[in-house]
Amino acid sequence: MSLDMEERFREIAGIGERHPSFVLWAGSIEKANKWERLILHLAERASENAETGYDVYPLKEEPYLLCWHTFYVLMELGVTIPENFPAELNMDYDDDELELEAISNVQCSRVIYDIFKSLTDVYGFYAAYIDNIVNDEDREIFDTGFDVESCLLELAVCKIDVDLAFAPRFQEFKLKTLGNYNEWLTSIKDKAFRAGIPLKAELLAMVHEDHDTLGIDAEAENLGFNANRVHPDIYMNELLCGMRAIHQVLPVIMKKLGIDEREFRMDTSEFMLGGNFSVRQD
Repeated sequence: MSLDMEERFREIAGIGERHPSFVLWAGSIEKANKWERLILHLAERASENAETGYDVYPLKEEPYLLCWHTFYVLMELGVTIPENFPAELNMDYDDDELELEAISNVQCSRVIYDIFKSLTDVYGFYAAYIDNIVNDEDREIFDTGFDVESCLLELAVCKIDVDLAFAPRFQEFKLKTLGNYNEWLTSIKDKAFRAGIPLKAELLAMVHEDHDTLGIDAEAENLGFNANRVHPDIYMNELLCGMRAIHQVLPVIMKKLGIDEREFRMDTSEFMLGGNFSVRQD
């Protein structure tokens, strides 16, 4: 439908900027208001407690999108959204101790908060090591990077412990999400290698490591501890380039020294012994 028609429907339905699916899953506009308030509060709390040093913009911008995405992920996990908004969460959120206890006692709010805390670490790693790579003029690598960034909330879910009775499709969800990220990140690594873009970390750590480890790695980059670190894949490429340069320069040096390349012989037997080798001219 046209933008004007959509705005008219939103005005008639009274949902404002909220995603229609979010309101539908919540059960009513009134319930959607309460869930939105809770979700945005949990996002703010998680963002304030983030330790990577990176601003987790998915938790701060576009609240309508965050609310929809959060409920979407829960639905994908097989979570049943409570028919009625939990009464113990219907508070002013002005008492930190009481608030934290209530959040912890309600499984749905506890899982949402755990997801957001995981996202602060996952996003931190993305911002530290991947964002600058995928924001490239290469359209193909940009598109792959968009997939990686848009599904970070799903990846964050894979880094937390979830009761399978609460989220019966968690294992299936995790397998699919990690499979997608393995494919996307492998593609980015390959494209970065071909473009000569240096990597400062193993990107597949996003698949294999827990969110705490990702957060620590992101914080190290933010604090400048990795200023001189280059990932082994790129380091090996630099070594190969150096060797190729030597292969081009060495014949010129030999000619300057008056060594005939046709008569040059190298004893490679000492290579395997790790010792020095000698060059002789027959």
